Amino acid sequence: MQEITRVGVDLAKRVIQVLAVNAAGLRVTGRALTREKFLPWCAQLPPGCLVAMEASSSAHHWARKLIAMGLDARIIAAHLVAPYRMQGKGGKNDANDAAAICEAASRPQMHFVPVKSVEQQSMLCIHRLREGFKTERVACINRIRGLLAEFGLVFAQKPEVLRQALPETIEDASNELGGLARLALQRAFVQWQELDEHLDWCDQRIAAHLKTNEQVRQAQQLMGVGPVTASAVVASVGDFHQFKDGAQFGAWLGLTPRQHSSGGKNNLGRITKHGDMYLRTLLIQGAKSIVLTAHKRDDPISRWVLQIRQRSGWQKAVVALANKNARILWAVFVRGKAFGI
Repeated sequence: MQEITRVGVDLAKRVIQVLAVNAAGLRVTGRALTREKFLPWCAQLPPGCLVAMEASSSAHHWARKLIAMGLDARIIAAHLVAPYRMQGKGGKNDANDAAAICEAASRPQMHFVPVKSVEQQSMLCIHRLREGFKTERVACINRIRGLLAEFGLVFAQKPEVLRQALPETIEDASNELGGLARLALQRAFVQWQELDEHLDWCDQRIAAHLKTNEQVRQAQQLMGVGPVTASAVVASVGDFHQFKDGAQFGAWLGLTPRQHSSGGKNNLGRITKHGDMYLRTLLIQGAKSIVLTAHKRDDPISRWVLQIRQRSGWQKAVVALANKNARILWAVFVRGKAFGI
């Protein structure tokens, strides 16, 4: 075990595959371990040994445990590991994945995922829960609309209109709703109200995060960055010094164009959509509201957005502003200067 300098770990729910190599990159051992035996096995590794694993739902948990044991735990994004699987797409198994992770970790230019703290992951639980409740609420509203349409009852698209009309519609004896249909709609309406309460609870937790965290308050100063986006950015990224500049942070979010350049000719396509989809979506949604109302303001950013919109269209203006906000966020947190228009 003292010869081991690097370990690749393929995580799973019950069985964890490991592959260890020495300083020369030669295989020392490889085996499948149960969850209970994984940490005792790692305790035998020399201090400071590099233990790399692929990003997954439990990767940050294991990384925190390994760091506490004095090991150098690293997390690698899945799409960066796949090219190092020697057997290709047709040879995917746990052992080959562990070998690919071990090989990827040896690359000097490899980008690693920063290990999130318990506080960061706890806040992200609120955001994930909130997104789930939002999806369920939309499904519930659409379900109610579909049931009403079966009886010829159609309402305006705004949820507020349906919310106000639904209780009276259920009680109205002049429509075609049957007794069971009224009971079903009442139950669906109760579910809708419960989902609203769950969303309010999540919003309260995010508001508390805004109140107690200075970084979240700084992020909210940007145009197009509200409390939800500011909280999500701080909880997801943590230390912005991991990025060398704002451009790299924007690329990490997937807000930069794809390239297919050769022979000195630069061909740029759509944005890559790499990185955290949730953060990217929030930044784009916030930028969309700013772009659509930019003509009402006279600040430098609004004028810049209007120029891009007139030249390239509003969709590209939205992505450009989202990318700009990402760069400003990096500058605010790394340079320690408050944002000001």
